Amino acid sequence: MIDRDTHTRFMSRAYAMAQAGFTAGEVPVGAVLVAPDGKTILAEAHNAPLTKCDPTAHAEIEVLRAAAQKTGNYRLSDCTLYVTLEPCTMCAGAISNARIGHLVYGAPDAKGGAIQNGIQFFEQKTCHSAPKVTAGILELECGELLRAFFKARRKQNRKSS
Repeated sequence: MIDRDTHTRFMSRAYAMAQAGFTAGEVPVGAVLVAPDGKTILAEAHNAPLTKCDPTAHAEIEVLRAAAQKTGNYRLSDCTLYVTLEPCTMCAGAISNARIGHLVYGAPDAKGGAIQNGIQFFEQKTCHSAPKVTAGILELECGELLRAFFKARRKQNRKSS
């Protein structure tokens, strides 16, 4: 069983990835995938749709792709995925297909989330594999980073008008 301190440590790393995304001009969402041993980071990433010109380059997808390549297996059973924002429907589907054992996320996403909000993907009969879910780890920090990003973007858009 992973304790709250461990969750906070890995979420802090995901938060650092989100900050790197912010610096790169991407929506600041970060993700870290931890191996079944609960200690080893298999992959880490931030959102990169703008940088990669790829609408699927969400932090979660980037991490799952990297870890699958690293392990030689697309099934990442018993791994724990840390992400700073509640995953969207696309990412929830990928998490299910990868057979992630535990999803830990920071801030909820009332508009685009698909775990506790929206379609609640893992509760659907068509979901083949649902991870254990822990929400709210570093929720305030993760949410504030997103708010700061969008506030800066709105300010920038006003200047260009």
